[in-house]
Amino acid sequence: MRYSQSMLTGTLVLVTASVVNRFLGFIYQIFLIRLIRAEGIGLFTMVYPIYVLALVLASMGIPVAIAKLVSDAVTRHDTARAYQILRLSLLYTIISSFTVTLIGFTSARFITGQVLSNPATLLPFLCLLPGVLIVSVCSVFRGFFQGLQNMTPTAVSQGAEQLTRVLIGLLLASFLIHKGVLAAACGASLGAICGEFFGFVLMLGFFLRHRRLLPRTPRLSIGEAGFLTREIFGLALPITLMRFVSTGFLSLEAILIPHRLIGSGYSMQEATGIYGQFAGIAETMLYTPGLITVSLSTVLVPAIAEALAARNSDLLGSRINNALRLTFLTGLPSAVVLFLLPEDLCRIIFGYPNAGAALRVLALGAPFLYLQQTTTGILQGLGRPMVPFRNLVTASVFKAAGIYFLTGIPVLGIKGAAASVVCAFCIMSIFNLYNLIQLTGCTVSIKEVLLKPLTASLAGAVVLNSCHNYFTAHAFQPAFNLLLSIFLMAIVYFCALIVIGGFSRQDRQRFTIIFCKIFTAIKR
Repeated sequence: MRYSQSMLTGTLVLVTASVVNRFLGFIYQIFLIRLIRAEGIGLFTMVYPIYVLALVLASMGIPVAIAKLVSDAVTRHDTARAYQILRLSLLYTIISSFTVTLIGFTSARFITGQVLSNPATLLPFLCLLPGVLIVSVCSVFRGFFQGLQNMTPTAVSQGAEQLTRVLIGLLLASFLIHKGVLAAACGASLGAICGEFFGFVLMLGFFLRHRRLLPRTPRLSIGEAGFLTREIFGLALPITLMRFVSTGFLSLEAILIPHRLIGSGYSMQEATGIYGQFAGIAETMLYTPGLITVSLSTVLVPAIAEALAARNSDLLGSRINNALRLTFLTGLPSAVVLFLLPEDLCRIIFGYPNAGAALRVLALGAPFLYLQQTTTGILQGLGRPMVPFRNLVTASVFKAAGIYFLTGIPVLGIKGAAASVVCAFCIMSIFNLYNLIQLTGCTVSIKEVLLKPLTASLAGAVVLNSCHNYFTAHAFQPAFNLLLSIFLMAIVYFCALIVIGGFSRQDRQRFTIIFCKIFTAIKR
């Protein structure tokens, strides 16, 4: 029954899959934007947060609950109970998914016409809706395998899902683009559904493969079903509330920005295109370096929990400081590149240099975004998930207010929205860090965590700016200019770190160990 992996191996499997999936997603975004243009991406990104909100309501937090309950049952060697939990969870998820999907279809015109104020988003939204049932049921199986501490099915299915989405999404968009941007956006939506369906089929295959090894499980009595229901929803409802609120704010952002752009004088088509550049290009560039900090936050949850359980304050403090240091080691140079070369990045990668104006503003918040991701992982590892959630709500309120007032100012426009997003990153990261220090009593080494990476980043910034100006003046090919400038900056950055002691021998040993373990996990 228990096909468990070690905690570290399981975590590294998921982290590796996450990195690969995000890389595929980035490549997909590049080709899709060049294919269906900013307006098509705008149509897709406007409805996608609403779709994610529907997924949150349909799954009701059950996948997380089933992971914990199945893990507890397996620990007690109660195989029958684990499968009873799975059956009941599937029943509730199927019912809720059908309900949410039905509501989505019946209210689609209202949502796209009145809430989003863009009737053109109707067809992409309808194309996404069948995924509510597929993703919700698939997530129950993923939660089940996570409860067994077997992360491989989740990693494999997510990778296959993303690859299918990329291939079929681009194929359909290419085939439909001659019918217009709207048809191509529908093709991207259908590609996402095809990917989700293939991921579900794989998960079902993993489940059926192992199910035959197990004995038949007895039917639940009404009393037992009621008890399990209370257990499931006792865990699931708080998670649903947290995800609903956080996803709701993302949906509000997708609604507010185009609304306020129209209010500042743009037409609906122009506002859709500008929002597509903001969400599909500028924010994509901003979040891409976060691959490292998102992976780090995933690893931090068990690592911090382990140090806390051992009541080892020195180990806890060391891990917190190392996590924060790694965050700034990657976040600060990323911010430098995004701030100094936004137009070049957006033009060469996506073909939209105008998106660079919003990216330059977003770059100011990059270190705070990555700090937010890391501190959230640490706080979750401390068993305090409500703390970052509370801070997220506070920051999101300020962001929504900023978007409403600043985006509507004609001279600011989309840069006002970007400034509001940066403000939210700053508020949440500072609150997270304050709560973290308050809860642990940990002393953060400002010199090691911030000053050394900042010094090296400033040295890299001087080189990057000088090299870029020199190569531009001598009419180098733009893509070569960009790559060579960033490469030379990276060399200076790492050399500066070594000179000032910001990158020690222990760091190199840690990276070697991590990469070896990732390679071992992949081979398994």
